[in-house]
Amino acid sequence: MSVAEVLLPVFVLVALTFTLMFWMGTVRYRSVNQRETRISDVALGQLNWPPRVQQIGNAFNNQFQLPLLFYVLVILALFLHQADYLFVVLSWIFVLLRVVHAFVHCTTNRMIHRFGVYAIGAVVLLVMWIIFAVRILAVH
Repeated sequence: MSVAEVLLPVFVLVALTFTLMFWMGTVRYRSVNQRETRISDVALGQLNWPPRVQQIGNAFNNQFQLPLLFYVLVILALFLHQADYLFVVLSWIFVLLRVVHAFVHCTTNRMIHRFGVYAIGAVVLLVMWIIFAVRILAVH
Protein backbone atom coordinates (compact mmCIF):
# COMPACT_ATOMS: atom_id res chain seq x y z
CA MET A 1 0.00 0.00 0.00
CA SER A 2 1.16 3.52 -0.67
CA VAL A 3 1.91 5.92 2.15
CA ALA A 4 -1.04 8.06 1.05
CA GLU A 5 -3.43 5.09 1.26
CA VAL A 6 -2.19 4.24 4.74
CA LEU A 7 -2.34 7.83 5.99
CA LEU A 8 -5.72 8.81 4.52
CA PRO A 9 -7.66 7.29 7.47
CA VAL A 10 -5.31 9.16 9.82
CA PHE A 11 -6.06 12.42 8.03
CA VAL A 12 -9.79 11.77 8.39
CA LEU A 13 -9.41 11.09 12.12
CA VAL A 14 -7.31 14.25 12.54
CA ALA A 15 -9.96 16.23 10.63
CA LEU A 16 -12.62 14.83 12.98
CA THR A 17 -10.55 15.93 15.98
CA PHE A 18 -10.08 19.47 14.65
CA THR A 19 -13.77 19.69 13.71
CA LEU A 20 -14.76 18.76 17.26
CA MET A 21 -12.18 21.19 18.67
CA PHE A 22 -13.54 24.14 16.68
CA TRP A 23 -17.12 23.15 17.47
CA MET A 24 -16.25 22.89 21.17
CA GLY A 25 -14.57 26.30 21.06
CA THR A 26 -17.58 27.82 19.35
CA VAL A 27 -20.12 26.47 21.84
CA ARG A 28 -17.90 27.39 24.79
CA TYR A 29 -17.46 30.93 23.48
CA ARG A 30 -21.21 31.23 22.90
CA SER A 31 -21.93 29.92 26.40
CA VAL A 32 -19.66 32.51 28.00
CA ASN A 33 -20.83 35.28 25.67
CA GLN A 34 -24.50 34.54 26.46
CA ARG A 35 -23.64 34.39 30.19
CA GLU A 36 -24.68 30.78 30.61
CA THR A 37 -21.19 30.12 31.96
CA ARG A 38 -18.86 32.30 33.99
CA ILE A 39 -15.18 32.03 33.10
CA SER A 40 -14.30 31.79 36.79
CA ASP A 41 -16.45 28.64 37.00
CA VAL A 42 -14.39 26.82 34.35
CA ALA A 43 -11.00 28.55 34.45
CA LEU A 44 -9.30 25.65 36.23
CA GLY A 45 -10.90 22.97 34.08
CA GLN A 46 -13.94 22.44 36.24
CA LEU A 47 -16.80 20.66 34.53
CA ASN A 48 -19.24 23.52 35.03
CA TRP A 49 -20.27 23.92 31.41
CA PRO A 50 -23.90 23.48 30.43
CA PRO A 51 -24.64 19.85 29.45
CA ARG A 52 -24.60 20.43 25.66
CA VAL A 53 -21.28 22.27 25.83
CA GLN A 54 -19.82 19.54 28.04
CA GLN A 55 -21.14 16.87 25.67
CA ILE A 56 -19.20 18.29 22.72
CA GLY A 57 -16.15 18.84 24.92
CA ASN A 58 -16.26 15.21 26.01
CA ALA A 59 -16.46 14.07 22.39
CA PHE A 60 -13.37 16.15 21.63
CA ASN A 61 -11.47 14.87 24.67
CA ASN A 62 -12.31 11.30 23.71
CA GLN A 63 -10.23 11.73 20.55
CA PHE A 64 -7.10 11.63 22.73
CA GLN A 65 -7.82 8.27 24.29
CA LEU A 66 -8.24 5.20 22.08
CA PRO A 67 -7.12 6.98 18.87
CA LEU A 68 -3.69 7.51 20.42
CA LEU A 69 -3.06 3.76 20.14
CA PHE A 70 -4.18 3.94 16.50
CA TYR A 71 -1.75 6.76 15.68
CA VAL A 72 1.15 4.88 17.27
CA LEU A 73 0.25 1.72 15.38
CA VAL A 74 0.09 3.52 12.03
CA ILE A 75 3.51 5.08 12.59
CA LEU A 76 5.02 1.72 13.54
CA ALA A 77 3.32 -0.11 10.66
CA LEU A 78 4.63 2.42 8.16
CA PHE A 79 8.13 2.44 9.61
CA LEU A 80 8.33 -1.36 9.73
CA HIS A 81 6.58 -1.89 6.35
CA GLN A 82 3.61 -3.76 7.85
CA ALA A 83 0.82 -1.62 6.38
CA ASP A 84 -0.85 -3.90 3.86
CA TYR A 85 -4.36 -4.06 2.42
CA LEU A 86 -5.80 -5.67 5.57
CA PHE A 87 -4.21 -2.96 7.70
CA VAL A 88 -5.78 -0.20 5.60
CA VAL A 89 -9.21 -1.86 5.60
CA LEU A 90 -9.11 -2.25 9.39
CA SER A 91 -7.89 1.35 9.70
CA TRP A 92 -10.90 2.59 7.75
CA ILE A 93 -13.25 0.50 9.86
CA PHE A 94 -11.72 1.93 13.04
CA VAL A 95 -11.89 5.52 11.76
CA LEU A 96 -15.48 5.18 10.54
CA LEU A 97 -16.45 3.79 13.94
CA ARG A 98 -14.76 6.81 15.56
CA VAL A 99 -16.81 9.12 13.34
CA VAL A 100 -20.00 7.28 14.28
CA HIS A 101 -18.97 7.38 17.95
CA ALA A 102 -18.45 11.15 17.80
CA PHE A 103 -21.77 11.57 15.99
CA VAL A 104 -23.64 9.61 18.66
CA HIS A 105 -21.72 11.45 21.38
CA CYS A 106 -22.72 14.85 19.99
CA THR A 107 -26.33 14.02 19.09
CA THR A 108 -28.44 11.53 21.04
CA ASN A 109 -25.59 10.55 23.37
CA ARG A 110 -27.36 7.26 24.09
CA MET A 111 -24.87 5.35 26.19
CA ILE A 112 -25.84 1.93 24.86
CA HIS A 113 -25.22 3.03 21.26
CA ARG A 114 -22.11 5.03 22.09
CA PHE A 115 -20.59 2.20 24.11
CA GLY A 116 -21.43 -0.37 21.43
CA VAL A 117 -19.67 1.63 18.73
CA TYR A 118 -16.75 2.33 21.07
CA ALA A 119 -16.41 -1.36 21.98
CA ILE A 120 -16.45 -2.51 18.36
CA GLY A 121 -13.81 0.10 17.52
CA ALA A 122 -11.69 -1.04 20.46
CA VAL A 123 -11.91 -4.66 19.27
CA VAL A 124 -10.94 -3.65 15.72
CA LEU A 125 -7.94 -1.76 17.07
CA LEU A 126 -6.99 -4.68 19.32
CA VAL A 127 -7.12 -7.02 16.32
CA MET A 128 -4.88 -4.61 14.41
CA TRP A 129 -2.37 -4.63 17.26
CA ILE A 130 -2.45 -8.42 17.55
CA ILE A 131 -1.88 -8.91 13.82
CA PHE A 132 0.95 -6.38 13.91
CA ALA A 133 2.58 -7.98 16.95
CA VAL A 134 2.32 -11.51 15.54
CA ARG A 135 3.86 -10.40 12.25
CA ILE A 136 6.73 -8.60 13.97
CA LEU A 137 7.40 -11.35 16.52
CA ALA A 138 7.15 -14.11 13.91
CA VAL A 139 10.09 -12.60 12.04
CA HIS A 140 12.42 -12.96 15.04
